[in-house]
Amino acid sequence: MFKKILLATDGSEHSSRAIDQVLKMVAPYKDHVTLDLIYVVNGTSSKDDVLQYGDLHTAKMKRKEKFSDTLSYVEDKGVQTDLIILHGEPAPEITEYANKQAYDCVVIGSRGRNKFQTLVLGSVSHKIVKYVQVPVIVVK
Repeated sequence: MFKKILLATDGSEHSSRAIDQVLKMVAPYKDHVTLDLIYVVNGTSSKDDVLQYGDLHTAKMKRKEKFSDTLSYVEDKGVQTDLIILHGEPAPEITEYANKQAYDCVVIGSRGRNKFQTLVLGSVSHKIVKYVQVPVIVVK
């Protein structure tokens, strides 16, 4: 049984499916599970957020608000949750964070790119599977 799970999210439909799958998986053990959501803001998004909201403090608040419904949804299912927001490139940041913490499992949604897109663009989920040192579940 996984007791401490890290779920990489970007607020997308793929992430929502991953959250739903994890909640199904841990339902019988929900009182003994912690599900941390991790969101990585890349440099471009960070700059865009500050320009859109006027200052860094407001941008940080808006990022947290973006996930408030998700956090409430998870907590309503009886699972303890927290949101971690990091800055940088998603795959390396998630990998480094996951490897430094005592997680039992990392979960990430798959965008379903074809082989050519993955070859050209790379894949965050592929990099996480390759470099994270605990079991990784990729949800399609």
